Amino acid sequence: MHSLVYVFFTVVITFLFFNGATMVESSNRSLAYDQKDVSPRRELVGIKTSFKLPSPLPKWPPGGGFGGGTMDLGGLQVSQVSTFNKIWAANEGGPGNVGATFYEPVSIPQGFAILGFYSQPNNMPLFGYVLVGKDVTNDPLNPTLKPPTDYTLVWSSVSINIKKDGDGYIWYPNPPDGYMAVGYIVTTSSEKPALERVRCVKFDLTDILESDVWIWGSSKSLNVNGFNVYSSRPMNRGVEAMSAPIGGFVVENGIGGNTLSISCLKNLKGSLVNSMPNLDQIKTLIQTYSPMVYFHPNERYLPCSVDWLFQNGALVYHKGDESNPILVDQNGSNLPQGGWNDGTYWLDLPKDGSSKQRIKKGNLQNARSYFHIKPMYGGLFTDIAIWLFYPFNGASRAKVEFINISLEKVGEHVSDWEHITLRVSNFNGGLKSVFFAQHSSGIWVSASVLEYAIGNKPVVYSSLNGHASYPKPGLVLIGPHGVDIGLRDDMEKSDKVMDTGERATVVAAEYLGSIVVEPPWLNYFRKWGPKIQYDLDKELNKLEKVMIWKLKKAFHKFVKSVPREVLGEDGPLGPKAKHEWSGDEMG
Repeated sequence: MHSLVYVFFTVVITFLFFNGATMVESSNRSLAYDQKDVSPRRELVGIKTSFKLPSPLPKWPPGGGFGGGTMDLGGLQVSQVSTFNKIWAANEGGPGNVGATFYEPVSIPQGFAILGFYSQPNNMPLFGYVLVGKDVTNDPLNPTLKPPTDYTLVWSSVSINIKKDGDGYIWYPNPPDGYMAVGYIVTTSSEKPALERVRCVKFDLTDILESDVWIWGSSKSLNVNGFNVYSSRPMNRGVEAMSAPIGGFVVENGIGGNTLSISCLKNLKGSLVNSMPNLDQIKTLIQTYSPMVYFHPNERYLPCSVDWLFQNGALVYHKGDESNPILVDQNGSNLPQGGWNDGTYWLDLPKDGSSKQRIKKGNLQNARSYFHIKPMYGGLFTDIAIWLFYPFNGASRAKVEFINISLEKVGEHVSDWEHITLRVSNFNGGLKSVFFAQHSSGIWVSASVLEYAIGNKPVVYSSLNGHASYPKPGLVLIGPHGVDIGLRDDMEKSDKVMDTGERATVVAAEYLGSIVVEPPWLNYFRKWGPKIQYDLDKELNKLEKVMIWKLKKAFHKFVKSVPREVLGEDGPLGPKAKHEWSGDEMG
């Protein structure tokens, strides 16, 4: 009885100390969102449906090769095929223990050849692609494509005891000298496939790939010592990288890289302008796919335009002359340009207290979305990065088992840059996936499992105070996996919503040269906020002191696991100073 009184008394003290910390929400509002499995659970054996975007694709404005259906990589013409014939399925194993299905591409355009097969998990509608290839060199002595010389059996399902559609066999095409295999073949027979069924690619048109997302293994949890199937991506990625994946899968049989290594393609053309959208096509893409961002009903710190921030008295400080800050010009033309973050300059809100509090809240009616258009995967895709600016990032909130805690100052900082990235196929302009940036990382989510608002506009949920992006509402805990403790990211739909296409500004598309003029503030590479002057460890220790021993131990373990940038003391760098500006998203 005394121990129960002690627990109750401690909880009450904790409740009062944190001035409004509440018990965890009812289950219908706090369903934890698993970032590693964003697709809905389905009680179906195998894949029963295919996915199409809610609305037909528009007719793209004319010009260039965007949406033209084919691309020349330099003697190798490729086309994207999304029509498949099912070959074999495992009906259990892999993520969620739902199995996976393997497909052969069909409806191949005249003159093109298969380069590899496709696979995906069974817990989402069929939605994917593989590239097919055509030799356009007219050089019979030195063709870009050749059949394999033989096949090697990589794996078969004969010896595994799982629910399956008969037995499946995965084959590696043995390439001729000077050529590389870029995909696998799957059959339901132990007999080797016909050599003419697939093509290998000339070595100089290939590059190194790596495994990406786990598709399937015979166990329901990943066993790195066993046989596993993954999606693939190029090892070299970014706006300058020419590596191009065919969209197939890669297999690994135990620790140590690919089993009988396959490659991705390489764009030898060098210039990506022809496959990328022109300015009119970009405008149509924005009208078609610009997301709807929903903010939490309790969100106090909303986005605004950068111009609005500057018009309302934003200041730029210079180290060594902190007592004489300078008002930032309306378009940021007096900000230091180029260079790097050397700690000598930073922005801050006005000194006046009332103005500062007003600006912290943002201005949703004035908010703009800033678009960066860039090539990805050797020009196969256009990445549309959509940046939103918030004048202030609110304090973090934590959940420690059965209580919620406001972390007071922890996590607060002036200025917050957040983004979402759309990945669009340059073959047909179709949306492939969306990247949801979340603090220092994020997740790619297939277009087939997104929520859509109007037409083909995806829905994005912004987390309370921290503004991380998610594809679903609910609660995500940032901390040790498998325990009921962590920083809270709360997402919920409300009437606070932003159509990112309404006040859209294209601020950069480097491949178009001088057509897009970058605003001066984009080339400001220093901090967009001051360093908050408080002792982070002291603040966290203050929170631990009022907890009972069990909660204190769990909280301490959680704090040690959270990156310091998530807890936040510093203002952020601007979009162009971040890795993902020129690199691939860090999912």
